[in-house]
Amino acid sequence: AAAQTGGAEAAGLNAFVRVDADGIVTVLVKHIEFGQGPLTGLSTIVADEMDASWEQMRGELAPANTALYANALFGVQGTGGSTAIAASYEPMRKAGAQAKAMLVAAAAAEWGVPASEITVSNGRIRHTGAGKEAGFGEFASAAAELTPPENPTLKKPSERTLIGTSLPKLDTVAKTTGAATYGQDVFRENMLVVMVAHPPLFGATVKSFDAAAAKNVKGVRAVKQIPQGVAVYADDTYSAMKGRDALKVEWSTDAAEKRSSVRIMADYQALAEGGPGVPVAEKGDPAGGLGAAETRVDATYRFPYLAHTPMEPLNAVAEYTDDGAEVWMGSQIQTLDQMAVARVLGFEDPMKVKLNTMFAGGSFGRLATPTSHFAVETATVLKALGEKRPVKLVWSREDDVRGGYYRPLTVHKVSAGLDVNGNIVGWDQTVASPSLLKGSAFEAMIPANGIDPSVHEGAQDPCYDIANFRVTAHQPDTKVPVLWWRSVGHTHTGYVLETMIDELLQKGGKDAVEGRLALMKDRPRDAGVLRRVAEMADWGRRPGEGRAFGVAVHKSFNTYVAQIAEVSIERGVPRTHKVWCAVDCGVAVNPNVITAQMEGGIGFGLGAILFDAIDLDEGGRVRQANWDTYRMIRIHEMPEVEVAVIASEEAPTGVGEPGTPPIGPAVGNAVRRLTGSTPRDLPMINALSA
Repeated sequence: AAAQTGGAEAAGLNAFVRVDADGIVTVLVKHIEFGQGPLTGLSTIVADEMDASWEQMRGELAPANTALYANALFGVQGTGGSTAIAASYEPMRKAGAQAKAMLVAAAAAEWGVPASEITVSNGRIRHTGAGKEAGFGEFASAAAELTPPENPTLKKPSERTLIGTSLPKLDTVAKTTGAATYGQDVFRENMLVVMVAHPPLFGATVKSFDAAAAKNVKGVRAVKQIPQGVAVYADDTYSAMKGRDALKVEWSTDAAEKRSSVRIMADYQALAEGGPGVPVAEKGDPAGGLGAAETRVDATYRFPYLAHTPMEPLNAVAEYTDDGAEVWMGSQIQTLDQMAVARVLGFEDPMKVKLNTMFAGGSFGRLATPTSHFAVETATVLKALGEKRPVKLVWSREDDVRGGYYRPLTVHKVSAGLDVNGNIVGWDQTVASPSLLKGSAFEAMIPANGIDPSVHEGAQDPCYDIANFRVTAHQPDTKVPVLWWRSVGHTHTGYVLETMIDELLQKGGKDAVEGRLALMKDRPRDAGVLRRVAEMADWGRRPGEGRAFGVAVHKSFNTYVAQIAEVSIERGVPRTHKVWCAVDCGVAVNPNVITAQMEGGIGFGLGAILFDAIDLDEGGRVRQANWDTYRMIRIHEMPEVEVAVIASEEAPTGVGEPGTPPIGPAVGNAVRRLTGSTPRDLPMINALSA
């Protein structure tokens, strides 16, 4: 811990907190920061327990060190599943309380007074009786010599001063002025920039290549074949790109995926409609309930591949050091990436690789690759060069959009029935979707039934009391690389559940809000956000001319979110004018960050359900390449968003992902009220133009 946090002018009080001589408190944040707010949130928790002033707080991204910085929920250092606050809340409270206790103990020893008589507030240490007062910096060095207390006293909720307040984010100024350092900002002396020619089909490999023309491009220094393709090394990005363009590569496609996405969809649909898969949830008698139903609805939902397209494309810098290597990258799972680089470079001890976690310009899951494919490729191009020169590996946006690691293409088949009174008497759902964990470092997390939980999460445990209920799953293998995408399985399971429930309530003559509440037995937090959002939107009033309301509620990552969308149809495309959103994420560490994440999740999800799809043509090539062909929501299409954060003393949970799942079904339910049918073939422009 001292090695990680200490320095000539900084005293490391534990693995997470250091105090400079001038009183500045720096929090070592073990999670990557790509806009979701852990730098601010975790620093807030520490500052509150220390009784520091917000002005003296700083945040710094911790390097890879599994022993110090493992995510308690994963067992490795990493960020994902909206766990940064949830997994680190108690450890960071303890770290802050330890630091405060050590500073107080050092002051007590210096002043010759009992520690119990010392008070701390707003970054100042005081003993009223002795007339003594000092800042943290004056006792930092002495405090660092003490042993951190194992069980420091933690604050009661009533004693909090910073948690629950909308503090300004610690990284806003640096990011606004350009002072923040991203991977693309890292330049090392004598560094070469590398771009790789990847196969045009998933599963294809290099058969042969001619580098003569590439080597004639000004600035190109080397061309090497690697397992991932052909790497071009150059003085700068432009030269590397032009050199790659000049390559002549013949690809072996014998083992490649040559099906179109239309054919893959048809194969998955045949699985979903062909019969039940592996049971993942069942109660009552679904077949009997459906057989006795007065009204039955059978529906097939089709979800396309989706790319992440974060603002900053993939990049990393790597170089050899005297006793190992050093890497700079926006790593979302530092332990796996560090181990992958060490493995490729031949180091038995992963700590021989110093992995610096950089700010990242978005991720939405893209940087959390359980196979560490980008870290592997970075280490591979460093090793393949054969020289001890630093390298920067850069993917263009086109490389990323066409390079796979998509949200999986998925098909759901649902049959549901109502009795004569409009009550749901049967529900049978089958999902066909590939595993995200199979073949990765997390494969051991797959349950004994062989079904990856991400395939069906959000479907198997609905917030509604349905007596006769079953969910089964098919998990087809795929050559198309797939990856978790913002809110993972909840993006499709939430859409299916909430649009089908809404349709059943409408067919049964029940109100969309009151009908849901009647089904939410023993689900007070689901009901709480639903009631709150209905109040916000004044549910029950008539929307504007040509508009309709749609509602959805969904729990993901232990956070409860309800949304109501006001929607119209303009030129054949749904237009969302306003979204009301209520969120219950337990203790609200920073309401401003929570609100921002709900707004961002709504915009991200809205663009996806309206416009986005990755298509493979007949032959297996990806059609999309950049934002000109992979449509993003435009700024003028972003609705007004009103967010209410529910006050709670429950343990805090994440907010990076849970804002995304409800927006799709909220809009879909509004569209059904406008058009008479639910969009089931996403994106919605497909369903509405069919």
